[in-house]
This record gives sequence, C-alpha cells and structure tokens, in this order.
Amino acid sequence: MTTTSKNPNWFDIGMDAWALAAESNIVIAMRIGSLAQGGPAAVQEAGRMVSEKVAANIKLGCDLMTGKLGSTPEAIVSGSIAHYAKSVVANRKRLSDTPATQMIENGAEQE
Repeated sequence: MTTTSKNPNWFDIGMDAWALAAESNIVIAMRIGSLAQGGPAAVQEAGRMVSEKVAANIKLGCDLMTGKLGSTPEAIVSGSIAHYAKSVVANRKRLSDTPATQMIENGAEQE
C-alpha cells in the first residue's frame, strides 16, 4: 500500500485500490482452487468466506459511523481500503500455506 500520510491524495488512493484489487484477484483464484477440491475443507472455506465478508462489512460500517475512518472523503476511502487489505493479505498468507498450493509450487519446480 502506498498511502502512508495522514493526508492521502487521490492518486495514491487509486494506486492502493488497484493494488488491493490485484491482490484480491489472487486470493479469489486461490479460494476457487480450495473449493474445487471439495470435501470438508471446501465447506469450511465457503463458510469462512461468508462469515469474513459479513464481519468485515459490519466493522467497516461501525468505524464509518463512529468517525474512526476520518472525516474527509480521502481519509474514509483510504481507511476503507486499508481495512479490507488486512484480511486480503491474511487470506493470501493462509491460503499460500495450504497443501494444495505447496503441491502446485513443487510440481512447477520439478518441470
């Protein structure tokens, strides 16, 4: 994420949004891989996806209503991006450590 100042500009916010979108697409692809394998792990991942989305939206709404995101449009958008980035990064790390991902990485190294 590029926005580090207390007064982010729209260009930096746009770059952060673009980076979050790219990272989110990677996580979505990894989650599709987990779901495609089926079984209990897929059911658990599907449930996690829904519960994470609901919890993140509730927390963001509360932060917005209580002013924790700031008072300017720039601060609110920047804070919203940072809010979602935390869970996207955590999910990518978690999904990268799964056996399926390790098998894909090992298979790619053997070729």
